[in-house]
Amino acid sequence: MKMPQLFILILTILVHAGAGFPADRDRRDKQASWDDVNVIAHGLLQLGQGLKEHVDKTKAQMREVNGKLKAFNGTVAELERKQQEQGEALKSKSMEVDEKDRLLAEAVEEVKLKVGEMKKQTEDITSRMDRLEDVLSEPKLDSNDSDHTGVSFIQSLMAAQNRRIDQLVEKIQQQQDKLEKQTLHLQSLQSKVAHKRVKSHKRRDEEVVLRGEAEHIQPDSGLARDCHDLFVRGQRAGGVYTIQPDNSEPFNVLCEMTSDGGWTVIQKRHDGSQNFNQLWQSYKTGFGSLKGEFWLGLDNIHSLSKQGDYILQVELSDEAGQQQMARYTFSLDGEDKMFALHLEQDSSSGPQEKLISTGGSGLPFSTADRDNDLAADMNCAEMLSGGWWFSSCGESNLNGKYPRRSRLLQRPHFRRQAMFWSVPQGQGRSLRTTLLKIAPASLKQ
Repeated sequence: MKMPQLFILILTILVHAGAGFPADRDRRDKQASWDDVNVIAHGLLQLGQGLKEHVDKTKAQMREVNGKLKAFNGTVAELERKQQEQGEALKSKSMEVDEKDRLLAEAVEEVKLKVGEMKKQTEDITSRMDRLEDVLSEPKLDSNDSDHTGVSFIQSLMAAQNRRIDQLVEKIQQQQDKLEKQTLHLQSLQSKVAHKRVKSHKRRDEEVVLRGEAEHIQPDSGLARDCHDLFVRGQRAGGVYTIQPDNSEPFNVLCEMTSDGGWTVIQKRHDGSQNFNQLWQSYKTGFGSLKGEFWLGLDNIHSLSKQGDYILQVELSDEAGQQQMARYTFSLDGEDKMFALHLEQDSSSGPQEKLISTGGSGLPFSTADRDNDLAADMNCAEMLSGGWWFSSCGESNLNGKYPRRSRLLQRPHFRRQAMFWSVPQGQGRSLRTTLLKIAPASLKQ
């Protein structure tokens, strides 16, 4: 109820109250009643004035609150705008990554088609050669007069088949060259996609290529520094373990336990199931399966070797089944020095054949996309396949192509790209198995 209406109501009540007095009251009583009315009216006026001041104060507070609400609304609108801009930026990056994934998928499908074509051509060659061998293994001539004619026919047939085989092998080689180029292109795309994902999500790239969980539980609470440390702690079973060298992150390794100590395997090849024609990043981080063929990774090998003096043992076998072992004192520099390898022949292991000449300054690691070899006029990794410590392009390459067929090794192009090592007399041997493992120099067998 507003103040004027309240005031009129009170006056009305007072008038009616005054009219109810007896007519015979004297003037003094009436004067007293009007004084009371004046006192009440004055009090009501003061009350109204106080209420007005309170209302004005409340309005001022409401105006202040409204100003703060407007400022808050402006801040909220600015935050919503920034959030929308960030959402649009993330959406744009996501679309870019999706496009890379699509290109990668197309490249993978193209590689699969070419591999299928190569398999069909290889099967056709094998079938033709088998038929030719059957024809040559069972010649039947009826008379002495037909002897010369039969031999001439077989010779012409062999010559025709050899020409056909050479043509087919040449086609296979062309297809393999194209496949290798596609593989390198695919690896480059994979590296770019991984880099984009790392940049957009602001996290470290975690491409774990050494598959498989640790098969054994370590008895101590802390992780071992290497496989020999596990041996010292009481482990005697070989297998996959998790280790942590000094100032390094934990990673899985394959341990080979002997009666005298534990060896950490850094490379293993025995059946050609893993492609070793990889680029620098793959050789740096490692690839393959610890339960099959693998490369441990240059970063991991460096973290092991920098802990102290180590020895490297190389165990090889060739296509004839002959075995060879060589042992060296060993150290490996970091990536800032291109993972340079330092080897010195260990006289304690007896006579052994020469694998690598590293020189006093060490021999840098080289791949097709990082040409660090000492040959000035060629890229040894690109010509020989795989990544290795190349001084020139003819001494050794234990990461070359795996020789699957003996016939293909007779072709010069296949022979020079297959994994090999050279004996002191200069004659190369084609390999079937390789095993590289390291242990502290204190281990003696």
